Amino acid sequence: MATKEECRGALDKLSENLARADGKVRTAAGFDRSLSCHITDLDITFAGRLTGGRIVVAGTLDGPPRGKAQIALAMAGDDLVTLVGGELNFARAWASGRIRLDASFLDLLRLRALL
Repeated sequence: MATKEECRGALDKLSENLARADGKVRTAAGFDRSLSCHITDLDITFAGRLTGGRIVVAGTLDGPPRGKAQIALAMAGDDLVTLVGGELNFARAWASGRIRLDASFLDLLRLRALL
């Protein structure tokens, strides 16, 4: 089971990857949305924003998200780490229910370039 620190490191790595991206990925990451990532097996939530092509984590909360983020993810810590490491395919994990994503239809269209 991934630790809280490993999950935070995976989010930081994802943010770095987005910041270095170009083309469609950079354009898709360039919008400003509130973001939450609930790590289900640790029962913690990383809350922040997707802004300026980066993920900015503002804090960590115990339990599920307190409010509704514009983009909300939920998954096990190991899935976050392997997803960011390139070992887990987002579409397959989402289709099988391993990863949950809640966002508006327009945001989903923009996010598909990232995921």
